[in-house]
Amino acid sequence: MAGIRRTRGRLPPLVRHFRPPRVRADVRERPDVNQVPAIKLNNGTLMPQLGYGVWQVPDAEAERAVGTALEAGYRSIDTAAIYGNEAGTGKAVAASGLPREELFVTTKLWNGPKQKWGRDQVLRAFDDSLAKLRLDHVDLYLIHWPRPMRDDFVTIWKTFEEIAASGRARAVGVSNFRPADLERIAAESGLVPAVNQVELHPLFPQAELRAVHAERGIATEAWSPLGQGKELLTLPAVTAIADKYGRSAAQVVLRWHLQLGNIVIPKSVTPARIRENLDVFGFELDAADIAALDALGAGAAGRRIGPDPAEFDV
Repeated sequence: MAGIRRTRGRLPPLVRHFRPPRVRADVRERPDVNQVPAIKLNNGTLMPQLGYGVWQVPDAEAERAVGTALEAGYRSIDTAAIYGNEAGTGKAVAASGLPREELFVTTKLWNGPKQKWGRDQVLRAFDDSLAKLRLDHVDLYLIHWPRPMRDDFVTIWKTFEEIAASGRARAVGVSNFRPADLERIAAESGLVPAVNQVELHPLFPQAELRAVHAERGIATEAWSPLGQGKELLTLPAVTAIADKYGRSAAQVVLRWHLQLGNIVIPKSVTPARIRENLDVFGFELDAADIAALDALGAGAAGRRIGPDPAEFDV
């Protein structure tokens, strides 16, 4: 399987690399996109560490929002079949005029509703996503939820192996998978996911899961990296650090993620905030700042905002 690393043992830790995209001369007053680092995935694919997420962005607005993000300097876009905005995302990518090799597009299989998924269903869903995105390949394809009560994610994953081998997905991974789910995939298929995209923020830091990822060479990607903009961004510990650096609370939390090595995909439809979320490479948090943010997630369970993967089957 060309370009895919098969192993039942340990994988080396993640390696950070830098891949400066070309800057369009007609885009001004934006952060220097050359500063955005990339994470080297376990099959050698490079993925920008900071991207733009389109969860809850209506399809009618996605073209404008993604276009704004691309003009601001983002080169990684994260969508999903269930978001209903792959078509708008695809229009924005096509209209950007950017070379395909400069972009990193992620989408996800919606393996629902309450039924088992087989190979043919997965392949049809993947073809549908490619058609909506107007692409001949994606850079990363994820299983959106494990749905362990259905006992079909290994079958789905083996179909993902086929998709990766075909070259129509440069890398494949999972989302919301628990350590036990990852162990089962490794035991029954031998192909280790390149990425696990999970809920992760200072209130729910997922330290145990991140340790499993590091041991197996799986990149950690955070959805809702800002805790959905609720309680987290108003906490005194966060706002004090923001005041210290003259930055926004969101920028401080994104720096925390980046310095931990997480991949992040903040979402906003406001142009100023889209740009602000990318402008996080001109400062660094010190050890005391990191410790203060780490302390927000103290406790065995942390504070989960989204569904529990052990129970989710909607």
